Amino acid sequence: MDDLADITAFLAVAREGGFRSAARATGTSASRMGDAVRRLEARLGVRLLHRTTRSVTPTDAGARLIERLTPALSEVRTALDVVNDFRDRPSGRLRLNVPTAAARLVLPHIVPSFLAKYPDICLEVTAEERSVDVVAEGFDAGIRYEEWLEKDMVAVPIGPRVQRFAAAASPAYLSRRGRPSHPHELLEHDCLRWRSTNGPLHPWEFERDGETLRIDPKGPLIVGLGGTMELAVDAAVAGSGIVYLFEDWLRPFIDRGELVPVLQAWWLSFSGPFLYYPSRRHPPTPLRAFVDFVREMQSTQPRFRRRDGR
Repeated sequence: MDDLADITAFLAVAREGGFRSAARATGTSASRMGDAVRRLEARLGVRLLHRTTRSVTPTDAGARLIERLTPALSEVRTALDVVNDFRDRPSGRLRLNVPTAAARLVLPHIVPSFLAKYPDICLEVTAEERSVDVVAEGFDAGIRYEEWLEKDMVAVPIGPRVQRFAAAASPAYLSRRGRPSHPHELLEHDCLRWRSTNGPLHPWEFERDGETLRIDPKGPLIVGLGGTMELAVDAAVAGSGIVYLFEDWLRPFIDRGELVPVLQAWWLSFSGPFLYYPSRRHPPTPLRAFVDFVREMQSTQPRFRRRDGR
């Protein structure tokens, strides 16, 4: 069992990229994590981690060990989780990896009632935009849109089944610069852009009567898709330009009159997100409880209707 504890510590350090971050994630101290890794390296007679003042990364030996240990420890956790079936209430930790949009627009409608129903489950949510191997990185499940789903995964609809991208600007900006009547006119406006992690600028896509347009407008501000999107929204409210984002993200500002819809007849619709997880005969009890809860919510929700009635 001491070996298992040291192995778990090693995997946490490798996953989190450092001893302090691993300690925060596991609720222990960095010194204990360091001692555990050193004991494991001493027993194996090989260095498992490269350590610098800026980062901690696996050596070749460490990477090979992680590759073999990850599925094995997953099976160990699954075996130990069998005890959960004998409890009155499911318990344990459930780790989700989700995009920022899902953390902001989808999970707030689900998480509070789920936690109220399952108070012994600890839900840990990491929001990021990069493509993630949930198994290799120690997550139980993830949320992504259909084009980003990993292969060989079970996918369950979560949240609205249809969403839209919306364009909006402040009344002051539109009074000063005028309201565009066609997407091509955005090329003459100040547009607040965003990009995915280390990716290209996201094009602005519009559709109407079977016609689809991709616009690459210019503007004074570029942010990353994630937490800094708030800066783009705040700048739009302040009159800096036109913002293009999930309709549900902009809706509160539109309803308060801080932003005004632009080119609404051209807003692009797309499929809603999915909860996905590895195909296992016996998924961990916290994950099984969450999947069942999401499925029940989806079945009882009224069918999503777009605001234009279609």
